[in-house]
Amino acid sequence: MEKSKRENLTKKDISNSIGSITGLSSSFISKFLEHTIETIIYGINKYGSLKISNFGTFTKKLKKSRIGRNPKNKQNFEIKERNIITFKAAKYLKDKINNV
Repeated sequence: MEKSKRENLTKKDISNSIGSITGLSSSFISKFLEHTIETIIYGINKYGSLKISNFGTFTKKLKKSRIGRNPKNKQNFEIKERNIITFKAAKYLKDKINNV
């Protein structure tokens, strides 16, 4: 059984799209995208959440440690606590996706 290939929009795709509209160089756009992503990560780490108007809110949450079980050999093991990121889409984004 062959797995279907999942297609994603990549940073390169975004860079090419912005470049074709603005005429800016791809190296400038790539650096800008990298800096934007680093700024988002910094904001989430420093403040615990980051809100982008009309897009959504990223929130850092601590997941407590828990006991997990390996389904193959039924052995229990500890899953350590870790930080996760949740995303709640803004109403505007939800409406755009649902063509409202």
